[in-house]
Amino acid sequence: MMTETEFDIFLVAAPGTELALRDEAREKGFKSPSILPGGVTIRGTWEEVWRANLQLRGAARVLARIGEIRAFHLAQLDKRARKFPWGDVLRPDVPVKVEVVTNKKSKIYHAGAAIQRFEKAITEELGAPISAEAEVRIKVRIDDNLCIISVDTSGEALHKRGHKPSVGKAPMRENLAAMFLRQCGYDGSEPVVDPMCGSGTFVIEAAELAMGLIPGRSRSFAFEQLANFDDAAWQQMRGAGQGALTALRFYGSDRDAGVVAAATTNAERAGVEGCTLFTHQAVSDLMPPEGPPGLVIVNPPYGARIGNKKLLYALYGALGKTLSARFSGWRVGIVTSEAGLAKATDLPFLPTGAAVAHGGIKIRLFQTAPLR
Repeated sequence: MMTETEFDIFLVAAPGTELALRDEAREKGFKSPSILPGGVTIRGTWEEVWRANLQLRGAARVLARIGEIRAFHLAQLDKRARKFPWGDVLRPDVPVKVEVVTNKKSKIYHAGAAIQRFEKAITEELGAPISAEAEVRIKVRIDDNLCIISVDTSGEALHKRGHKPSVGKAPMRENLAAMFLRQCGYDGSEPVVDPMCGSGTFVIEAAELAMGLIPGRSRSFAFEQLANFDDAAWQQMRGAGQGALTALRFYGSDRDAGVVAAATTNAERAGVEGCTLFTHQAVSDLMPPEGPPGLVIVNPPYGARIGNKKLLYALYGALGKTLSARFSGWRVGIVTSEAGLAKATDLPFLPTGAAVAHGGIKIRLFQTAPLR
């Protein structure tokens, strides 16, 4: 039941990563990527929706716009929601959740009342049950009396790749790690070192990129429960680009032995154990691996996230001293919420880009050109 008609697809991005996500979408061949608040829009068919979920490393979710309704009051919304072709996208046997965002510019400004109308239309006209835990979610944005209706085709957030059971105390989300790697100019053609690797996210993402592994290969998606899903076409898409061996190596280390063991397990689950190595060591013991230089990228502790900020200046100082002394020719990327901590490394940082929202705080990437 696939259609060749193109429609708007919205790629949800972590605030501050929109530019990097637009560049990734363009690189992957998606049509007309353009930045909007909160993400990137592209044009495509349902197959492009699947491909976006499967292949994009930087997206948090993929929303497919399935239509719109003009409504100036609740009675009108009730009537028009009942006439909406829900059956083109939703299945009567799959639970649905409806979420509505509205504003004072619309005459319908009570989100709860709008949700009730949409839920009633879906259950009474299509027969689909409503559930707060449903993986399939209809998202409605009411702006200037226009109800823009989308379906969340991802289900669980896309940073959950499906092959990483062990996470550290303050994990870096995979989609953020991928976008920070991209901002550092990383394209899978050089080694990567993370001297405070935690659960191994930067190292694993870099290795997957180098091997050509598709980020969504290990998980399922909400679109598999939609009425227009074509399993044969999906399996064909999913089977392509399952990766190849690489001669590059990717290194992670941490002073917490338990974290190192977890990172090693995560790499095995991701299928990159052959090109990754995790070791238990302090930052001051870090040495560059043999071979050409590449990228050192690290997400150290910062005061807003773990512990007392004052105790961290020495840690950042030791990191900077080690990198300056031993990593000539390597580029460095440090992700932190504190410019003062980054400055404590005494590394020659380039101008910083946009702040990125992560766990309720703003973090930034501080990066260098190749060290001399």
